[in-house]
Amino acid sequence: QVQFVESGGGLVQPGESLRLSCAVSGFTFNRYAMSWYRQAPGKARELVATISSGSRATNYADSMKGRFTISRDNAKNTLYLEMNSLESENKAVYYCDAAMGLYGGPKFGSWGQGGQVTVSS
Repeated sequence: QVQFVESGGGLVQPGESLRLSCAVSGFTFNRYAMSWYRQAPGKARELVATISSGSRATNYADSMKGRFTISRDNAKNTLYLEMNSLESENKAVYYCDAAMGLYGGPKFGSWGQGGQVTVSS
């Protein structure tokens, strides 16, 4: 079965950084683009970024570009999201999923627990 386990979230103050990880199992990880999504309280889920299967290309939402970096380690079946200069607007639950290509939507859409990122002063 397909599994996504997010980790690395937590509480930070404005301006600090976090690195989220997503451990993947149950499908051939290196064949698929991967995405991070987030959902803030009271708001709809939105795309953060997508990375191609071999890390050749990335696609970032405009609001994320420049401060967030998506990466992957295919040998470890793991997806990463480095978030720098965090602000209160970045508070959300972050989810990972396979993607239907670099500009496609989520492939599985299981949306488990995700990783909570809280930014508070």
